[in-house]
Amino acid sequence: MDILTHFSRMAGNNLWSNDRLYRAVLQLNPGEFEAERTNFFPSIKATLNHILAVDHLYLDFLEEGGVGAAAYDDYVPFDVPQALFAAQVAADRRLIAFCEKLSEADLDRQVITDRREDGMIPEKIGDILAHVFLHDIHHRGQVHAMLSGTSVAPPQLDEFLLDYDLKVRREEVVRLGL
Repeated sequence: MDILTHFSRMAGNNLWSNDRLYRAVLQLNPGEFEAERTNFFPSIKATLNHILAVDHLYLDFLEEGGVGAAAYDDYVPFDVPQALFAAQVAADRRLIAFCEKLSEADLDRQVITDRREDGMIPEKIGDILAHVFLHDIHHRGQVHAMLSGTSVAPPQLDEFLLDYDLKVRREEVVRLGL
């Protein structure tokens, strides 16, 4: 598999994994979404909002949207999981569209990242994408662990890439258009 295909598949995995995770979150009992928990961020709500805020930041960098650090700094957290889920789907679809348009030459092309006090730092598109996928997986794992302390069982999140697992994700892949 070439790296462009890998990045497109990872963008699809983001959509699929977030879909599974949010479908579990939407089943939480009242108060569980925002309940304080032991983690890097203090709740499922805060962690999922962080994922989306960072996605907005890096999507702006990748798309050269010109918003810069304000994409993160001005982010207004969602209070309800349904609205947060819809906004995450929109960001995931933007990332898929971005990855599908990439050429091999784009991966080494630098875009400017606005790092507030550290200034404007050029970064390669391929490196940003790798970082975004690692970031999202890292924090989804934290939400997954936090779900273990709720009324909802955490969903399986690692069945996307292998043909062997298609039988357990086929309906989702079709529904999501992956």
